[in-house]
Amino acid sequence: MPHFPAMGDLLLSLPAVLWAITFHEFCHGYAAYRLGDPTAAKMGRLTLNPLAHLDPIGAIMLLIFRFGWAKPVPIEPRNFKHPRRDLIIVSLAGSTGNFVTAVICGLLVRFLPGPFVAVPALGRFIVLMVLINLGLGVFNLIPIPPLDGSKLLYVLLPPRWMGVFFWLERYGFFVLMILLVLGVVQAIMSPIIRTLLFMII
Repeated sequence: MPHFPAMGDLLLSLPAVLWAITFHEFCHGYAAYRLGDPTAAKMGRLTLNPLAHLDPIGAIMLLIFRFGWAKPVPIEPRNFKHPRRDLIIVSLAGSTGNFVTAVICGLLVRFLPGPFVAVPALGRFIVLMVLINLGLGVFNLIPIPPLDGSKLLYVLLPPRWMGVFFWLERYGFFVLMILLVLGVVQAIMSPIIRTLLFMII
């Protein structure tokens, strides 16, 4: 049975969710732009405005269950000089942005603990920032379309397995939803996130 966060946590989670989603997609777009693909910039997605990146269902998932997704930034691999390498870099950029955010928040707690101890709400917010960014970063590395990890799967799979990838591309969302309902994704992600949280905070 899912554990629903308290109202206070939900309110504190809102800015954390907006930042996690926005920075995740911005990092994808910025990495693509630096590697020669201006598609995201031309479509107004190279921005820190959360409204440009918000996927309502993914945001609600992230808010309640601590993992979710945003509206994918459009990428055109044909604009890359080294398509296979650059697609891997761009695919990893979003989760990397989330992990960097989590580490910075953790360093703030470690080296400037005073404000977070003195103001409990601030302390809880910074913990939620770490949790939500870790959740978004780890979740998106799952190699099932439409998540970022599937792009790595596309690049790294040997040609004889591409039929499996194209099947996943067609039905990946439904496969992902089934795995979520069955608790498989949570069972895989929870120990990873707990370990990362322990390392950071």
